[in-house]
Amino acid sequence: MSEEDSAPPSIDFNTFVLSLSTSALMHLGTLPGAEDDSTVNLAHAKQSIDCIALLEEKTRGNLTGEEERLITEVLYDLRLRFVAARKATGG
Repeated sequence: MSEEDSAPPSIDFNTFVLSLSTSALMHLGTLPGAEDDSTVNLAHAKQSIDCIALLEEKTRGNLTGEEERLITEVLYDLRLRFVAARKATGG
């Protein structure tokens, strides 16, 4: 294995937002293979969503148009999924 193969991939803003989004989706139990109720953790999902919202707030005015669209769309989608998951669990 070369040094290139073992080096972690570079990270940019979009990758970071999508990573946090994946974490939220995992805790919402919406990722493939995470359908059983034991993987659902709404508190952790909310924490990931709140981190993205904080990132949106703190970077406002410093993002490219693409970055703004991504973070806005990700938050919208995650918030809808969170509400649906909370309703489904009776919370």
